[in-house]
Amino acid sequence: MNGRTLQIEVYSDVICPWCYVGKRRLERALQQLDGGLKAEIHWRPFQLNPTMPQQGMDRRVYLETKFGSLRVFEEMEQHLLEAGKTEQIPFAFGKIVRTPNTFQAHRLIWYAGQQGHQDAIVNELFKGYFEEGFDIGSASVLTELADRAGLKAATFLESDDGCAEVKAEEVVGHKLGIRAVPYFVLDNAYGISGAQPVEVFVAAIEKVRPHRSSTAGSS
Repeated sequence: MNGRTLQIEVYSDVICPWCYVGKRRLERALQQLDGGLKAEIHWRPFQLNPTMPQQGMDRRVYLETKFGSLRVFEEMEQHLLEAGKTEQIPFAFGKIVRTPNTFQAHRLIWYAGQQGHQDAIVNELFKGYFEEGFDIGSASVLTELADRAGLKAATFLESDDGCAEVKAEEVVGHKLGIRAVPYFVLDNAYGISGAQPVEVFVAAIEKVRPHRSSTAGSS
């Protein structure tokens, strides 16, 4: 890698359970590669429900509307619980009461990126929603989760800062043709769709390495 840092952009939504799984699998893949590999991860917004009311909606109603019946989701839930065990994610779907509008959460992630706290914020949002059942559409909840990550965000969340930037990043994702998340872009050269097995991430990163070496020193 000639000492250079691998840039990884992750398009995700914080209410997407497979995005949480994908995050863990990417992290495990990076750990399996040699210690000389440096990676810088940037989290980009993708709203699964862009027309969701600002106050969110009852989760049961949401699931029945989205999947037609709870049974369909319950079958999916079993696969997620199994994947969660492997990735040490104790999914607690029963604690989730509301499905939130995630735009404010994406604003917080954007702000955290400006402050060098992005990964910590993403971790707290995933944990807060999937493990603790927090309503991450609530400004007070987002403020609390930011505090847990070591970031003071109350004043920011009361403002409109970051709105235009988040919307612009969403447009970039759609222009890339992203229609589902998680979606990982490695060094602007290789895309991975979905929470793929660790070995898929490892192989993809290895494919990017020769590209980086051949362009080392270029501007």
